Amino acid sequence: MLSERRLQVLRAIVQDYVGTEEPVGSKALTERHSLGVSPATVRNDMAALEDEGYIAQPHTSAGRIPTDKGYRLFVDKLAGVKPMTAPERRAIQNFLEGAVDLDDVVARTVRLLAQLTRQVAVVQYPSLTRSTVRHVELLSLAPARVMLVLITDTGRVEQRMVDCPAPFGEGSLADLRARLNSRVAGRRFTDVPRLVEDLPEGFDVEDRGTVSTVLSTLLETLVEENEERLMIGGTANLTRFPHDFPLTIRPVLEALEEQVVLLKLLGEAGDSGMTVRIGHENAYEGLNSTSVVSVGYGSGGEAVAKLGVVGPTRMDYPGTMGAVRAVARYVGQILAES
Repeated sequence: MLSERRLQVLRAIVQDYVGTEEPVGSKALTERHSLGVSPATVRNDMAALEDEGYIAQPHTSAGRIPTDKGYRLFVDKLAGVKPMTAPERRAIQNFLEGAVDLDDVVARTVRLLAQLTRQVAVVQYPSLTRSTVRHVELLSLAPARVMLVLITDTGRVEQRMVDCPAPFGEGSLADLRARLNSRVAGRRFTDVPRLVEDLPEGFDVEDRGTVSTVLSTLLETLVEENEERLMIGGTANLTRFPHDFPLTIRPVLEALEEQVVLLKLLGEAGDSGMTVRIGHENAYEGLNSTSVVSVGYGSGGEAVAKLGVVGPTRMDYPGTMGAVRAVARYVGQILAES
């Protein structure tokens, strides 16, 4: 275990390096921070931190910079999440509340996160498998054609056309709509097949084929694998950090184009807690020079998706974590109220 003083020295090194982009020396540390010890003592502490792998010397006779291990300790033990100010919270709320539908919510969230953190923002669409049915609407377009509209608790709307095997009257359609919603409204998607399996039996024989066709379309909508969708924004922010990607930024850009990679980075949506992966903790080699800060969001206690940011390991972790958490909380509130 590091002594409290050496932890203070590490914290100061991280803060200074993040703020200045310059390797940090012992003289600068004693001038900028009230460490209560001499530069010689700070040099000894820095030598110990270097031996332990928390800081490194990038060039001969240069100062020190944090390693992935140093950032990890900083995030785990030394960095509190920086709270958003009241004006910042109001700005977030006002910006997101103007959204007109789920696509707009996600687009605004990506834009907002990228602006707040000056990093690359990634937002996952709510997962259908973790959603509940808010309402099923059935609209008659022709005697034997129906539009099925599925609305989820996260504000997602799916529309499907249903060609019925026989004409279906308005009265029968209203009856089906009422019975269907009485069974599935407020229920998890995974429960719906069991809840509707015997529904056709309650209708006249001549209507059962149409009822079965409508239900088949509904169930296909529930299980379609188009749910793992992402929106990304702020990629140009990476060009602000040329010193953090000294060789080339290309591997990072290539990784950001791979949706599977980004989904793995965000992690399982069921985990609503804050996750920070630093440097080589990212399994994808192209992102070894970056850190990923992510958190779950949802309209209830369980996360339905993840959002987060990708940036260089030299990032303002307290500020970034605070922004990501605040935005996730407001997105969850908007989904709950939509």
